[in-house]
Amino acid sequence: MAQIRQQGPEIDLEEPILVEGFPGLGLVGKIATDHLIDELDMRYYASVDCKGLPRVGVYRGGDRTAQPPVRLYASEEHDLLALRSDVPISSEAVGSVAECLTEWIVSQDALPLYLSGLPAEREDEPDVYGVGTGDAGGLLESYDIDVPPEDGVVTGPTGALINRAAQRDYDSVGLVVESSPQFPDPESASVLLEEGICRIADVKVNVQELLDRAAEIREKREQFAQQMQQIGQEESSQAQPLRMYQ
Repeated sequence: MAQIRQQGPEIDLEEPILVEGFPGLGLVGKIATDHLIDELDMRYYASVDCKGLPRVGVYRGGDRTAQPPVRLYASEEHDLLALRSDVPISSEAVGSVAECLTEWIVSQDALPLYLSGLPAEREDEPDVYGVGTGDAGGLLESYDIDVPPEDGVVTGPTGALINRAAQRDYDSVGLVVESSPQFPDPESASVLLEEGICRIADVKVNVQELLDRAAEIREKREQFAQQMQQIGQEESSQAQPLRMYQ
């Protein structure tokens, strides 16, 4: 498809799992996805050129290569795709981006894992909950991932992607983890990886680095997290109780 532009050679994936990392509450989805990409040494596979995405170039310190802000990475060994986004998605673009990505995901026969944080003040390890569309509820049952304890809604690009999957009755998994409503939350991202993503994708990832570097990660990403707090619900992927959304 023209809006997903392949970079480099073709790879052979068979019914892959796709992990979505749009930024949102606590940056849990982004932190988890970025760590997964790095730990598995996933290859930059395709750029995402959906209507409404920011027309900017991003670059990394110590690297001269500029890239588009939303990219797909792949691991043929693990039959895995991952979406990395370095920018928030505007509310005007959420619908078109979700439709564009859903068309491509369906064409790849991929099972998407959509990630979001649920605001929670906690002292213990965060809980992870799972929701599904299509027939994915049975998959969540098989991994004994908890059902949400109350009615809720997922907003932002992640919510729009779940909406598209539900409208099409296409299989997708939504993983929701209790997260800090104010700061980047690498601890919750590590639990999201261990208890949800890695089990469903059948991969092993060392999350200790996330925990060891938690203070550094918070400091580096705090400004981004504050930006996500300031923008509207339609732009920030997060889960919240339905009573607070109405």
